[in-house]
Amino acid sequence: MRIIPFIIYTTVTVAMVVVLNKSWKVGDSRLPPIGKFLSPQHGFWQNAEAVDQDLSATISFPQLKGKAQVYFDERMVPHVFAENDEDVYFIQGYLHARFRLWQMEFQAFAAAGMVSAIVGEGKDGRVLKYDRGMRRLGMIYAAEKSLEEANRNPLAKAQQDAYTAGVNAWIENLKESELPLEYKLLDYKPEKWTPLKTALFLKYMSYDLAGGDDDLEYTNAKNSFSITDFEALFPAIQDSLKPIVPNTPESPYPVSTAFDLNKPASADSLYFTFTNDTITNILPGPDKDNGSNNWAVNGAKSSSGSPIVCNDPHLGLNLPSLWYEMQLSTPNFNAYGVTFPGAPNIIIGFNDSISFGFTNAGRDVKDYYEIQFRDASMSEYWFDSGWVKTTKRVELVGIRGEEALADTVAYTLFGPVYYDHNFPASEGSKKYYAVRWKAHDPSNETMIFYELNRAKNYADYEQAIKYLTCPGQNPVFGSKNGDIAIWQQGDFPAKWRRQGDFMMPGTDSTYMWKGLIPQAENPHMKNPARGYVSSANQLSVDSTYPYYTGNSFPVYRGLIINRRLDEMNSVSPDDMKALQTDNYNIKAEMGKNILLRLDESRLSADAKKYLSIFKSWNLRNDPTEKGATVFHLWWSELEKEVWSDEINRSGIPMPWPNETTLIESVTRDSAYRFADNISTPTKETIEDLLVTALEKATVQIKQAETDGKLDWAKYKDTKVQHLLKIPALSRLHLPIGGGSGIINATKADHGPSWRMVVHLSANTEAYGVYPGGQSGNPGSPFYDNFVNTWATGGYYTLWVMKKGEESDARIKGVLRFE
Repeated sequence: MRIIPFIIYTTVTVAMVVVLNKSWKVGDSRLPPIGKFLSPQHGFWQNAEAVDQDLSATISFPQLKGKAQVYFDERMVPHVFAENDEDVYFIQGYLHARFRLWQMEFQAFAAAGMVSAIVGEGKDGRVLKYDRGMRRLGMIYAAEKSLEEANRNPLAKAQQDAYTAGVNAWIENLKESELPLEYKLLDYKPEKWTPLKTALFLKYMSYDLAGGDDDLEYTNAKNSFSITDFEALFPAIQDSLKPIVPNTPESPYPVSTAFDLNKPASADSLYFTFTNDTITNILPGPDKDNGSNNWAVNGAKSSSGSPIVCNDPHLGLNLPSLWYEMQLSTPNFNAYGVTFPGAPNIIIGFNDSISFGFTNAGRDVKDYYEIQFRDASMSEYWFDSGWVKTTKRVELVGIRGEEALADTVAYTLFGPVYYDHNFPASEGSKKYYAVRWKAHDPSNETMIFYELNRAKNYADYEQAIKYLTCPGQNPVFGSKNGDIAIWQQGDFPAKWRRQGDFMMPGTDSTYMWKGLIPQAENPHMKNPARGYVSSANQLSVDSTYPYYTGNSFPVYRGLIINRRLDEMNSVSPDDMKALQTDNYNIKAEMGKNILLRLDESRLSADAKKYLSIFKSWNLRNDPTEKGATVFHLWWSELEKEVWSDEINRSGIPMPWPNETTLIESVTRDSAYRFADNISTPTKETIEDLLVTALEKATVQIKQAETDGKLDWAKYKDTKVQHLLKIPALSRLHLPIGGGSGIINATKADHGPSWRMVVHLSANTEAYGVYPGGQSGNPGSPFYDNFVNTWATGGYYTLWVMKKGEESDARIKGVLRFE
């Protein structure tokens, strides 16, 4: 009779083993094997780290050519000293992997369209659709071309190989108990690192900063509006623009070009008025506010007589942070700043002679062409009076727990065919659209950072930035010899006005890019008489520049930064910190007179109450200001009242007018014609809509007040989210002001990802902060320990360690490499 209990016991034990060691799909999520995850020896318990963890050790690797030391300071910033350049990159790769491995690999997978292989196809197949979109965009193809170009340069190849070897040195010695928490949660293990993954990550920066486009939405709008109405809603240049580089005798624009920039003779019939397919299958793209602020003041404007360089890139607010702070030092260079886990070099920072930073150019380098295929096999397409063969890539998209999807993508001379009958532009569409994107062309992005890390003067800076092709950027520069400068740098296509705003015919070369703008004709400025250079993603030039640059750029941050810098003299680093964290709302300043044109007698009691709050508001988006919330909601409702009837009437995706369009249009014309709601029999005026908008906003404002969220910071509710959107691993409800169009451009989940102020005095004085921490491990005290300082507008002093300071009290651990 004992056999029956034994069978029951054995069956239950086996069942428990199976249950506890299997990953289970629950809804759209997947649970890790509970037994492994809870294991005291290997599970998540092992990811807990002590506050006083000792990082000191001596380790040896045969790949190293000499000895090196890494000194960790009290913020766990590594100061790396190596005897040669290859070793410093090996150690950088090793440290990136040690502290940010999961993030590095996950971001490379996201760039490659390989997320479904980790998490499955997602709710409604959205993850799989994202992956297919990235494959069809040609992300892996672009990374391969970039890597081929880098391998032709011995310096680029040497740093990539050394960095890759360092990453793999950590992976190869990684114990299961040491796996980052996310691998345990998702139940998979890291692969070996390759230079292609670095290239993919850098291409993801191209996607994030130069991969957005409005061509599809603008095509829909062009199909719906007359040319006159389209130009009124979507002007190419804003009235209130303050360009990055004004056309002055000290920074003149080219007066002529070698290109024929006249629109083609067929443009009126085949481009501007031709009705294209309606595009509804538009995947979410990069955040349109991906951008930055940067500026440099010269010695004449600073209190010390030395330049000050400032930069704060605006990107997604994530944990682990996009950035990892480091000092890299060899006999050939000594650089400090933030790095990308996944790539070598300092990306934004300074060395012993200069400082450098970046903002996004926002230029249009991605266009769509309609392709005419001979048949559905997509083997041949019509171009310049003949059939041309395509090449094809079969993209195997892995899906966790399912068979991989084989997605065949045809490549034309324009680039990959993004939309076809297998991935239609809209339901039932039989149109084919290829994408021409500058990021597909060979490039060698790592070399710009390699050269800037070693630059000593303006000539070195000017040479270094020539490696920057895509994404186009505005690299700011300052040096200890007193020079300041800014260039808009990238490979930008020479275009006629409105070229590339809409889908273009792809049956011949008529609508192809005319070529690339010569680098010397890119907008630039050195040592201007006004004493500063600056950029905030606004249009770099005015209408006298001969090339078309695109159609919609932010205006307000550039406007207020230039106003402040014009007013400032005897500037100190503290003044620059205050400017980077300034919450003044210049849009509200410009729009206030319009809003106050309403007839208050038509308002409800609640609306009058909130109008009073708005009237007494100081126009600052500080954390406790209630007027900022009232303005935000009122203006949002006003834009909807003015434009929704036109833009939303067809139910297809269309762009929203620029942030300045309504203010500028109503300022020019008080009887703005778009105020009339075309769906009603009465003729509405702006004054009517002001009342309606405030009453609609009042419902939301009153609810926010009831919920205790009328203060701007509580309403905006900024958060720094874990990359997997897990609340427990995120920092939520941060008390920070700012917002879109504010110098402190902090939105709900997007904003200043690194703030840096560098005073280029004899002994460099530098400050910085980012919203995260040096460790990617949620179980580490260094995971998010910078967030509170960042949220309150604080900065850390950036310590550039020198030889002879090895016994400094700030050093908390030493890692010795042999």
